[in-house]
Amino acid sequence: MPHDLPKAYDPTAIEDRWAAYWVRENLFTVPTPDPTTTLVQNQGPDGKSFTILLPPPNVTGNLHMGHMFEHTESDILVRWRRMCGDRVLWVPGTDHAGIATQMLVERQVASEGTTRQKMGREAFLARVWQWKEHYGGTILEQMKRIGDTVDWHREYFTMSDHLSVAVREAFVRLYHQGLIYRGAYIVNWCPRCQTAISDLEVTHAEQKGHLWEIRYPVLGPAGDSLSDEFITVATTRPETMLGDTAVAIHPDDARYTHLHGKKLRLPLMNREIPIVLDEWVSREFGTGAVKVTPAHDPNDFALGERHHLPSINVMDERAHINSEGGPYAGLDRFAARKKIVEDLEAQGLLAAVKDHVNNVGHCARCKTVVEPRLSNQWFIAVNKQPNGGGPTIAELAVAAVKPGSGGAKPIRITPENYEKIYLEWMTNLHDWCISRQLWWGHRIPAWHCAACHKITVPLPNSTADPAACAHCGAKELTQETDVLDTWFSSGLLPVSVFGWPNIVPTTAFHPEGSSSANTSSHTAACHPERRSSVSADDRVEGSAVALRKSPGAPGPSPLGTGEGCRADFDAFYPTSLLVTGFDILFFWVARMIMFGCWFSRDIPLPDGSPRPLAESVPFREVYIHGLIRDANREKMSKTKGNVVDPIEIVKQYGTDAVRFTLASMASPGADIAFNVARTEGYRAFANKIWNAARFIFMNIDRAREAGIAIDPKQIAEPLTRVSDVSAPDERWIVSRLSATISIANNNLEEYRFDLAASAVYQFFWGDFCDWFLEIVKLRVNFNDPSEKSATESILAILISVFEAALRLLSPFMPFLTEELWHALYEGNPPSKSIARSRFPRHNGELLFYNAVWTIVVLQGFVTEVRALRKALAVPENELVRIQFYSNPETGSGTWGELANRPFLYKGLAKISEIEFVTSPLEGANARRTPNFDIAIADWQIDPSAERDRLTKEIAKLEKNIASADRQLNNPGFLAKAPNDVIDGLRKQRAENQRLLDKLHDDLDKLGGS
Repeated sequence: MPHDLPKAYDPTAIEDRWAAYWVRENLFTVPTPDPTTTLVQNQGPDGKSFTILLPPPNVTGNLHMGHMFEHTESDILVRWRRMCGDRVLWVPGTDHAGIATQMLVERQVASEGTTRQKMGREAFLARVWQWKEHYGGTILEQMKRIGDTVDWHREYFTMSDHLSVAVREAFVRLYHQGLIYRGAYIVNWCPRCQTAISDLEVTHAEQKGHLWEIRYPVLGPAGDSLSDEFITVATTRPETMLGDTAVAIHPDDARYTHLHGKKLRLPLMNREIPIVLDEWVSREFGTGAVKVTPAHDPNDFALGERHHLPSINVMDERAHINSEGGPYAGLDRFAARKKIVEDLEAQGLLAAVKDHVNNVGHCARCKTVVEPRLSNQWFIAVNKQPNGGGPTIAELAVAAVKPGSGGAKPIRITPENYEKIYLEWMTNLHDWCISRQLWWGHRIPAWHCAACHKITVPLPNSTADPAACAHCGAKELTQETDVLDTWFSSGLLPVSVFGWPNIVPTTAFHPEGSSSANTSSHTAACHPERRSSVSADDRVEGSAVALRKSPGAPGPSPLGTGEGCRADFDAFYPTSLLVTGFDILFFWVARMIMFGCWFSRDIPLPDGSPRPLAESVPFREVYIHGLIRDANREKMSKTKGNVVDPIEIVKQYGTDAVRFTLASMASPGADIAFNVARTEGYRAFANKIWNAARFIFMNIDRAREAGIAIDPKQIAEPLTRVSDVSAPDERWIVSRLSATISIANNNLEEYRFDLAASAVYQFFWGDFCDWFLEIVKLRVNFNDPSEKSATESILAILISVFEAALRLLSPFMPFLTEELWHALYEGNPPSKSIARSRFPRHNGELLFYNAVWTIVVLQGFVTEVRALRKALAVPENELVRIQFYSNPETGSGTWGELANRPFLYKGLAKISEIEFVTSPLEGANARRTPNFDIAIADWQIDPSAERDRLTKEIAKLEKNIASADRQLNNPGFLAKAPNDVIDGLRKQRAENQRLLDKLHDDLDKLGGS
């Protein structure tokens, strides 16, 4: 690649090319490690591994700003860790998204005039697979476009064969441990999706409604006639009264003592129902009497269980009244509500209607109002001991986040406040409903017997479906029609993607605590006879998977080799980090912790010792990021019309600018107010670096023409010896680079992307481009042979620092840095990608504090001269004579070193001559700072403009001094703040006071008003 970069930086001209290159060259593929060797590809000498699992986007999805934010943070960490020498694996994949995908395909077939019911299950599922193959890879292609450095050879899909084996095995093990059961309970039912959904999939919103007060007639003493008395109850859902089976009162409520043992007549249905006594009823709320509808309210269901009340379900799966609803059968629930209220009013049984604001639950996917409904579902008993004893699933998941015996936490959650939220939720966790009334998903591996009506579930480690009932031997079996909750399968991902359950013999997961070994489980992911599906080329390139089709599925799915399962698991489990949002902390994070701790704990460590909890967790750290909001800090939504499409922004400004925008605003847990204006600014930052590269390449070419040998491969390695740098400007830029490397490393360790990005930005734009390149322009001289050595020296420093700075910036702006890095080496770099090079290392020996202070003084001097030139309206290119006074208390020694290099300050400030004076400078053409005074000779300033300037400066200094005084006079601050902070504040306050006194003096001498 030649040095002659195009004049204009155009990200669209480079990003697609490099994105395709990274994938084509398999640069981020990590092969299954060879356990017999100490070092493997992409592993540092210490054998350190960094593994991260991508939260799988829905196969239905497109990249949105939330994805872009999460992927940016993950990719920065992955690139940084890889460049630091770790063995890095980032595993990508997609989720089958049961409800969402089925909804999309149902809409598609509906537009063709049919339904899934008419098509039948097999035909519909074939259609879903067809849809998945056609549309399901969109988001993966978008991930490639934005440069995600994942291992594409390990791409998974949650319904691929080897992951489906893990899902089946997890279910059967839990079932035979007594932890999965089927029963009738109240669930959140979505009438549109026609399936149960979890509490986490319900969004609540306040909406205006009504509270209807209904009179329930009390039956007479004989129970065959009405008395003149009523009990009044209040409800927000009158339609559910059709399924009432009692009215409950508190046993100590004096208002109703005389009604103990009485019965009521259920209005409209003319059914007798009892009055029951229950301490759960609040005497202070409403009338103190509540209707009990066990089939349509979770609290009522529990109350009904206590009092052995029947449960009458009055709604079908579409939320229409069924035959139990008498004359209202067939009506939609809201139409029935209207008719019921009318009939109650006509019969004189409607006591009152009051306005009421209710918190109504909606399906998170289709926004339909959710209906609490009694339904037969499958559950995991998270708080029950397994057969044979031991901790519960929830207990293990809680212990995984709490400090162990040594004080360390198996899992660290950042920010820490989410740890408390997690523990509170997990401590109060109810049994998990894992069944969904869908067709798309992992069908539950349970079979119903037509003869005895009992359930047969295969034994652990069995791949065959049962041929006969395990209870009566009958052969008429029908598989359960429900599928498993999507989060059941995705909760297994940390173990399943690395080969579980086909890893080692195990004894813990068998019926009634059986010790039979897993000696026949080499199926799917690690099946020996399928090893030939991995080609020799795949093995050479490090591929740990091959592709084949799932039964009935036209698309490919990854398939691991037999020998790779144990090695993969040992090398990559537990994973190092999970980067995710708060919104799936309970959906996914908690379930991965539950399953990871549960299923991996019986896999011994590589040395054969038992696996402790700290090695059973699915990841060692969880980093919770904030949400992406619009520029006004409002949540993005299609309804508001404020959704930002990241792909469109990428097309306009480039991926690097978008990534840097997100990184610069990303601190743990904080939401981001995304503003395109900032992206424009970082697009300008990329352009600044591009122009800096063109300047550097031009000087490399000029040096070669002048007979100066320039070989980036010989000088681009970061300087490691003090003797490599001598001049203050050289030592300063090397010091600033080393300090910035340290800042970036430390902040990335703590997930302070914002502070790391800011440090890199300030170095590249400020130190390197704005100052060092200007110094280089003054120092290079290709025409004077006597300056050849000095020119060669400064160019070597320039190239070395620039090359290191590109590697420093690379995790944040991978496309720009890849392009410029290859161009620097003229298309023949030391490795295939800058991402596979070494992250620049901090070197404490290259922190030259005296040189740094020297250049800080120079920068202050040049800045003041430039400001004074502007105030005096000195033409830009006109040289001026400067008078200079250095305060002997604050820096005369530093200026003395600069005085020996006059070309620097003269060239940067456009000075023809400098006169060093021994007395403070005064007058309208002078400027004062805490360390020095300057004046431009032979030029006068506008007195009025100078008075305005001095007045503003004085006001600013007075404000700063007042703020410092407040802190220094605050005992609480003095007690808590570090000594160096207090000393620094006192020093700054003294400097501000000295300057304030000078400015007051200058203002007095100007006179006038």
